[in-house]
Amino acid sequence: MVRKAIVPAAGYGTRNLPITKAIPKEMFPLGLKPAIHHIVEEAVQSGIEQLLIIISNSKHSILDYFDRSVELEAFLKSNNKEHMLKHLELPKIEITYIQQHYAKGLGDAIRLGKEFVGDEPFGVLLPDDFVLSDRSPALKQLIDVYTETNSSVLGLKQVNQEQLKNYGVIQGATNTNLIQIENIVEKPKQDPPSDLAVIGRYILTPTIFQCIEDLTEGVDGELQLTDAIKFLLRIEPIYGKIVSGDRYDIGNLEEYVELMKIMSMKK
Repeated sequence: MVRKAIVPAAGYGTRNLPITKAIPKEMFPLGLKPAIHHIVEEAVQSGIEQLLIIISNSKHSILDYFDRSVELEAFLKSNNKEHMLKHLELPKIEITYIQQHYAKGLGDAIRLGKEFVGDEPFGVLLPDDFVLSDRSPALKQLIDVYTETNSSVLGLKQVNQEQLKNYGVIQGATNTNLIQIENIVEKPKQDPPSDLAVIGRYILTPTIFQCIEDLTEGVDGELQLTDAIKFLLRIEPIYGKIVSGDRYDIGNLEEYVELMKIMSMKK
């Protein structure tokens, strides 16, 4: 049973400078809620009971948002605005925080969750990625595959050939509705192994921590989760699931604006 998940939210948001000097990308508005609120809601809707958010020293607005504002609640009550208290309701889930002091890659961020995860399988939700689905939430789709296979599962999307250089791209064999992954290539500059790219949803077994610990630092001194997944493939099977729904990257201005319009129309 997948009860825990990690949300890495310690990055600098360099694609969205200069606004991310002051406002974390995870706090960008989508409707009247920040982006990370929707990510936490997805976790809850997927059956996650405990969430670990990896933050940096400049991301305290995330902690403030998921904390109660007793002063604001008292103000609304004393000014006959109790009907507005519903707007302060937060997703019902236990949230823990760990600070990543230096941005050393996604693998390093996940490594910080080892004690939190223990010996359980866990989900990973990257707050850059949104999947709007009329069916079950993206993470829940992967959990269903884990329940069937008892193996790590990567969320996948078909991506245009010219965009594959921006993603981890998998090579694999189709087995009924699943793809058994044989290899993964990080940001292939040429000859990608397929048109299936890994998006920001994962179910991972705790064996991944051993794989991260065996990594050596790569470009810019970072520990890449993709490299750890390549090690994991040598130890146990990994499956891919093409996620149902429309995927948006809020680090991409055009996609963020489009998603903002959609979310603004939702009640």
